[in-house]
Amino acid sequence: MLFDQPTYFNYQFPAPQYLGAKHTHLAWINRFIPGNVKTAIDAFSGSQSMAFLFKQLGFKTITNDFLNFNNQIGLALIENNETKLTEDDINFLFAPSKNKEQFQLIENTFTNIFFQQAEAEFLDNLRANIPLLENRYKQALVYTVINRSMTRKITMGHFGHTQALQYASDPERIKRNRSLVRPIKEIFDELLPQYNNAVFDNKQQNHSHHKNILELLPTLEKIDLAYFDPPYCDSHADYQSFYHLLETFTEYWQDKQFINGIKRYEPQRFSGFDKKREVIASFEKLFEVAEDIPHWLISYNNRSYPCIEEFEKILSKHRQVKVETKTYQNGRGGKGSVAGSQEILFVCQPKKKYFVCLNEQQVA
Repeated sequence: MLFDQPTYFNYQFPAPQYLGAKHTHLAWINRFIPGNVKTAIDAFSGSQSMAFLFKQLGFKTITNDFLNFNNQIGLALIENNETKLTEDDINFLFAPSKNKEQFQLIENTFTNIFFQQAEAEFLDNLRANIPLLENRYKQALVYTVINRSMTRKITMGHFGHTQALQYASDPERIKRNRSLVRPIKEIFDELLPQYNNAVFDNKQQNHSHHKNILELLPTLEKIDLAYFDPPYCDSHADYQSFYHLLETFTEYWQDKQFINGIKRYEPQRFSGFDKKREVIASFEKLFEVAEDIPHWLISYNNRSYPCIEEFEKILSKHRQVKVETKTYQNGRGGKGSVAGSQEILFVCQPKKKYFVCLNEQQVA
């Protein structure tokens, strides 16, 4: 990083509750960010913690995720440089909606699975009012805060189980996590100042995208650094199953089926990086479309597929590769982050070019 480049570390990223989030690894990853970066992309952004670091470093930051609820965080905290939610906005959001009859998806689908009926009705009413806000960044902030509020409300912070209401009636669990029985509105009010205070202007035109990265990268130019944090195939949880409710709330699906006990939407969005039969071809394509980006940092895990050695072999066709490791001391969810497993960072630089100088006699 250039010495005269501004930094914005007085702004704090609100702590996520997201399996695989790089929030706890930022200081470690930051050690390997190359100098002279002006534009960086966080290509599989998830919680947006890495994109937020890029923004703090003063980079022009491009962020992308194929799930829209993650994109909303990017709109709220990365692309947005100044807009915050006001008290009037909150009063409007919580007021009875005039469109309530058209917004009953959460009540009809998730009552008595994740929420009691009153909480489900509150979520539908809020969702009905969000599009009526006049500013897309205000809308994104609401999605961001309410989605985070819902993960606070649910034991383990995800929606891949059907024990939410059972846990919320267990005195021992409530003692450890009071949010299980707190109204979602109360959690929202508590979290909102953290997100408002995380909005800042780093004097760059940052952008958040909601696309498949293989389609987005060919449309972008002049990127100095790409950070790739793809799903750890066969190592971490299925994000669409674990966080399906957040995507359903954000998209408010009208054309999906809701299947099994957790009412996950079907069909799921196509990733290309989460199934063994597709992942190697997807990586090959990713590195091909990222060829013009000089520096890559790639987060991975030693329990993922393909294995470290095979993945490094694929990478070595494109870049010089150095492998850095960090061992998990405590479990954080998924077999890829249990104690003893290793977080891997592939530090990828352009291959050195060698030139052979011939003297005049040799040329002749």
